[in-house]
Amino acid sequence: MSLAAQSQSKTVTDPVRVMVVDDSVVARGLMARWIDEDPALAVVGTFRTGKLAVEGILGANPDVVVLDIEMPDMDGLTALPLLLKAKPGVRVVMASTLTRRNAEISLKALSLGATDYLPKPESNAGVSTSTEFRRELVEKVKALGAKRSSGRRTLRAVPASPATDGRARQPAETGKTALDGLAEKANLRRWSSSMPRILAIGSSTGGPQALSKVMSVVGPAAHKVPIVITQHMPSTFTAILAENLGRAADLPSAEGEHGEPLKPGRIYVAPGGKHMVIRNEGGNHVIALEDGPPVNFCKPAVDPLFDSVAEHFGSAVLAAVLTGMGHDGGKGAVTISDAGGSVVAQDEASSVVWGMPQAVVQNNACAAILPLDTLGQTLARVLKGGRP
Repeated sequence: MSLAAQSQSKTVTDPVRVMVVDDSVVARGLMARWIDEDPALAVVGTFRTGKLAVEGILGANPDVVVLDIEMPDMDGLTALPLLLKAKPGVRVVMASTLTRRNAEISLKALSLGATDYLPKPESNAGVSTSTEFRRELVEKVKALGAKRSSGRRTLRAVPASPATDGRARQPAETGKTALDGLAEKANLRRWSSSMPRILAIGSSTGGPQALSKVMSVVGPAAHKVPIVITQHMPSTFTAILAENLGRAADLPSAEGEHGEPLKPGRIYVAPGGKHMVIRNEGGNHVIALEDGPPVNFCKPAVDPLFDSVAEHFGSAVLAAVLTGMGHDGGKGAVTISDAGGSVVAQDEASSVVWGMPQAVVQNNACAAILPLDTLGQTLARVLKGGRP
């Protein structure tokens, strides 16, 4: 815990307290330095093994833990439940290199209570030179730490009434704890009267857990429509995510392949490192993978997928934007809603990070703002032709 005293001398009011656990002295030192250089963050402890981290977590009292997977004495997956037991509510980010084994471990860790994952370059040289890794580390820690207070005010709303005009709006119904200013601007679109022909979902931080929960409910109702999903994830991770979502939904599921025809009752996940969109070829809707630049700093990104489904399915699009940092999906949601489709945003209270759904709400692009517990049920009802 060599950096604890140093970080406590910061003058920033209530910075996010961060603990770094990594057996590499180089990686551990670099991550701690980058985090500590941000005035909104403070490193309160560094440890080289999971065992030492478990022993030191109460003394460090972190809000967020960056936890390596492969370490001597006690690896990250073994340490995770012990850290969560020692300090309930702490946010844990699993850091791992991009191997299938580590991807599987990271996704398993999410199911065991980890909040997010962080793809790490394979070598110390890669860690020290990767500006993308540094940016993602600091952004994720900051975003996760921002919601550490249990007393945050939240915005929640109920579905609008179905209507034939997909572009009509009505004020959101909000509770006494609605965010000041945002509540008045959260005008809900009316639900489309068209029967959905496709379900499109975008998500990021906290998305794998949210997607599994939604798919377990939506799966039985989705045999007549294809499901297309963009989750901010690197390659290897997205293939395993697709397998997990298929099991949750009891539907065939895989990464989308270029030129693959869309079929009802199947889940298509955008592969890491490619934008996935829908095209029309010879009268058939097919998957297209694009290797363009990142959109909203993301690749895959939600906006290109949403824009394409709006173009080809119009008012027959049913879409959802789940938990995630940033604003990806906000513009695409407007495109879908303007075309007459329906978009649902996850509410703040149930989101790990209320960034992407908030962008949809601020853009007045959703028909409902729903907690995760009821969001999947609503999608399933609409897919079966029922009222939202």
